[in-house]
Amino acid sequence: MAEANPGGPRLLAGGNPQIPKGEGDGPVKAYIAAMPGWKRQVGARLDALIERTVPGVRKAVKWNSPMYGVEGQGWFLSAHCYDRYVKVAFFSGASLDPPPPVGSKDPNTRYLHIHENDDLDEALLIRWIGQASQRPGWSP
Repeated sequence: MAEANPGGPRLLAGGNPQIPKGEGDGPVKAYIAAMPGWKRQVGARLDALIERTVPGVRKAVKWNSPMYGVEGQGWFLSAHCYDRYVKVAFFSGASLDPPPPVGSKDPNTRYLHIHENDDLDEALLIRWIGQASQRPGWSP
């Protein structure tokens, strides 16, 4: 069931913003601005870390999720809002050192779930972002 978001995009299950598909920084910033409550700060922090770690990162919103990639290499990371956490998907996560903690049906993908009061290990997150951006990404 979708949530109401007065003055903003419709929120789908888990509070995930319904943002039209689009390439570039604009759609990603619109997604982040529409993230509900504490999740908006997580989205902004994640976006800033990715921009700082991967200069010239490619951005888009696809499948109601912000996507981050490197031109010619595919997508290396996406994020998605759920009720209790923001799920960060590393598409080559199984090859990261150390791998992110949550497994996937896809043997290559690993997840990080960020909950409201988590003490985020920013240095480790930056390492994962840097490593992931250097590997072949996901290409639909």
